[in-house]
Amino acid sequence: MALTSDSKETAAVASKQSRPPRGSFARLVRGLSGRLLWLTVVVIMLTEVFVFVPSVANFRLSWLADHFTTGEASSLALEKLPGDVIPEDVRKALLELTQTELIVVRSDGASRILAADEMPGDVAVTVEVVAPGRAQAVASIFEAFDTLIFGGDRSIRVVGEMAQRSGTLELVMKEKPLRDAMLSYAGNVLLISLAISIVTGLVVFLTLRAILIRPLQRMAGAMVTFADNPEAPDAMIVPSDRHDEIGVTEVQLAAMQKQVRGTLAQQRHLADLGLAVSKINHDLRNILASASLFSERLEDVEDPLVQRLAPRLLRTIDRAVDYTNSVLAYGKAGEAVPMRTLVRLDRLTADVRETLDLDTDEDSAVIFIDHVPQGFEVQADAEQLFRVLMNLSRNAVQAMEAMADPAIVKRLTIAAEREDGATRITLSDTGPGIPADVRKTLFAAFSNSNTSGGTGLGMAIAAELIRAHGGTIKLLQTDGSPGATFEITLPN
Repeated sequence: MALTSDSKETAAVASKQSRPPRGSFARLVRGLSGRLLWLTVVVIMLTEVFVFVPSVANFRLSWLADHFTTGEASSLALEKLPGDVIPEDVRKALLELTQTELIVVRSDGASRILAADEMPGDVAVTVEVVAPGRAQAVASIFEAFDTLIFGGDRSIRVVGEMAQRSGTLELVMKEKPLRDAMLSYAGNVLLISLAISIVTGLVVFLTLRAILIRPLQRMAGAMVTFADNPEAPDAMIVPSDRHDEIGVTEVQLAAMQKQVRGTLAQQRHLADLGLAVSKINHDLRNILASASLFSERLEDVEDPLVQRLAPRLLRTIDRAVDYTNSVLAYGKAGEAVPMRTLVRLDRLTADVRETLDLDTDEDSAVIFIDHVPQGFEVQADAEQLFRVLMNLSRNAVQAMEAMADPAIVKRLTIAAEREDGATRITLSDTGPGIPADVRKTLFAAFSNSNTSGGTGLGMAIAAELIRAHGGTIKLLQTDGSPGATFEITLPN
């Protein structure tokens, strides 16, 4: 099938843009799968950050609380020793156990130094050990990051109420052991979080890829294949058995591809028809020209019947020549612009009756009733309006002649009147009528040819000719009456 250059360029650009990026790196950077993977990893890592930060702060508080508890237990043991002087070896062991530089017990208004280093450092930070649940979460987070960033060589004071006796306990220690423990803990948590992120990300990625990405890639591939060659047998997507949004999309895509394929076939039909008509048009015009010459010689015959029929035959041949000249115009750029003049509508209806060989006799096979007033004039192109009336009348006569029952009344009626500054022409018959499923596409080309050898162009041509006159043509509702009634409205 031939496509226009614009259609080819549009299809090529759409096909290029819809193809997935080539190469593993390009897929990870630009592909939907890669973007989904990176998004999953980032979301999980952000989630781990919200878990990681409070856990580090809680570890710092727990580490300080453990050392405070150890210092309290040691102070109770030292007070049970005989004498008031603590041996040097015991003092050093206590400082090493609690990793402190100074241990002070305050009780009953008195302070006692249980153990002290020779040169304790200046205290830079004071931490109060309180019962669980009383520490401020936000403050502890900032203090934890302060220790990780600025800690190392500073000394800190840990103060709190003792649990096993009255009084307070004060510990002064280097911040470096705490910072080293926090760094070790943070590294372990980070590794575990990274492992969880990778595993969870892969599971989520593979799951979403199976239920979402792969079907989308399948539909994208089907659209690319269809765009490259819509007529290929495997170009149309086969919907899966899914009942979710993806399944609905596949069904709608298949329906759209089927409709597009039908439209393309119809366009090919039109193109083939135009090509065929252009080939036979020249020969057909030559044949009609010869027939016209022979018919003109009939006027010299003195037989009364020949004298009566010869002018009609000539007019019919002239119309056929005009039709062949207008066929190419319809196939290329539509019908010619109507040459509107004052036309005797009653004479056009008389020509229709004579061309179809109809009679007004009640015993005729099809009764022709002409309700157009004598001398009724309408502003229209005579040949084009005749073609419209001829198409509608021929269809009505063929439909009624197909009704085999001789008892059925077969009547074709044409009437005209002026109303509200317009001319209204009605054409009605007593045939089988228009089926409901045909009415929606009644005036579409190639849609409603119900006769053998018909092309389905008659109603489409009639509608186009009336629209060219600025008028309308429609099928009226007959409210249960037999047959069909068409109404043509032409502006005056």
